[in-house]
Amino acid sequence: MSAPGKKKHREIESEQLAVGFQIAPMIDVVFVIMLFFMVMVGSVKVERELKSQLPGLAPPSADAPQEMPDEIIVGVEESGAVTLNEEEFDSNRPDKSLPDFISTLKRLKQEADNRNAKVIVTIQAEEQATYERVIDVLNALAVAKVANVTFTVGGDEGF
Repeated sequence: MSAPGKKKHREIESEQLAVGFQIAPMIDVVFVIMLFFMVMVGSVKVERELKSQLPGLAPPSADAPQEMPDEIIVGVEESGAVTLNEEEFDSNRPDKSLPDFISTLKRLKQEADNRNAKVIVTIQAEEQATYERVIDVLNALAVAKVANVTFTVGGDEGF
């Protein structure tokens, strides 16, 4: 019986010797990963500096004075009243035309053109103002040939 017991002991020893850390497959994996990174480095795009100028005030130059644009604030109230820099225009007219408003806009545009200044109009419409009245104001601006128009909705109260 001693002979068969020794045989089992030798099988266990041979199995223990076969189990171990295999370095050759690990080296293969490392070489494959290294090859991958070497190939990919050629396809990486190099970032270059783009020279761009952000909008805003340009640095003042000595030979040309900086002209600031004229800003006009037009208000459209929910009652239909139209104001220009807080002065009400054509509020008693039942029709859509705004003759006093248009003539004032034309005069302001002509004065700005004589000074080589831009005219910027900001329309501040109240939340409940009708779209129709805002369109009337836009039509008046088109008649006066004012092109730089921006919009704000609501007022400053509550913020």
